[in-house]
Amino acid sequence: MPAEFSLLLVAALAATGLVAGVLAGLLGVGGGIVIVPVLFYIFTAMQVDPGVIMHLAVGTSLATIIPTSIRSVMSHHKKGSVDPALLRKWALPMLVGVLLGTAFASVVSSAALTLVFATIALIVSLHMALGKVERTLADELPSGPAGGAVAGGIGAFSAMMGIGGGTLGVPILTLFSYPIHKAVGTAAGFGLIISVPGAIGFVLAGLGDPSRPEGLLAVGYVSLLAFVLIVPATVLATPYGVKLAHVLSKTALRRAFAVFLGFTAIRMFASLV
Repeated sequence: MPAEFSLLLVAALAATGLVAGVLAGLLGVGGGIVIVPVLFYIFTAMQVDPGVIMHLAVGTSLATIIPTSIRSVMSHHKKGSVDPALLRKWALPMLVGVLLGTAFASVVSSAALTLVFATIALIVSLHMALGKVERTLADELPSGPAGGAVAGGIGAFSAMMGIGGGTLGVPILTLFSYPIHKAVGTAAGFGLIISVPGAIGFVLAGLGDPSRPEGLLAVGYVSLLAFVLIVPATVLATPYGVKLAHVLSKTALRRAFAVFLGFTAIRMFASLV
């Protein structure tokens, strides 16, 4: 790997970590919505085997979300915007969803994972951009089996996309009349429930894959090199995103969420053409 490319790689990953950290605090998304597509393009530039590019991007992203989510939850908890009761209620069904999503992701193609990521990101982006803040499906969150199904779905699709629970969790919670700022803080907790078992699953799934590149120091489908470069910047930047989350209006939060998701989705669809 040329020295110039190595320096560019370090700078790109560090910058990715900074942006991901701000988004993790601001939107409760764990940063994966930025990390996955950036890693996808970086690994493509490095001529990594196309068959494992998305698996490496998703697995590495889930690993980086672990420390980010911890920092984000702590910051939001200090501001009273985390709902511990909901986290306890949804933890088990969400974990089951994560395990199912990780198992599915380990056997499908890289293109299939890219399609899943782009499709869901675009749907959520359009909802956040065009949907009215006041528009809801119900006055409270579903309980019983319905609530478990919602939690499991968030876990499964988030694991397949390599993202924190906020990308799906925030819009879903707000559809059930959940306050946006509390949704963001609680969704940061979803990210922890999703990222730990998800990252472990991608490590185990990729241990015997000979297509993994040596230069990325990959353990299974998690790149230790990318992890070490992204995480410090992400953890450093997360508290600044939390401060912004408690300053910006509901409309500003929804628009910021929609812009980043929409841009990401378009870029990922383009890669499939």
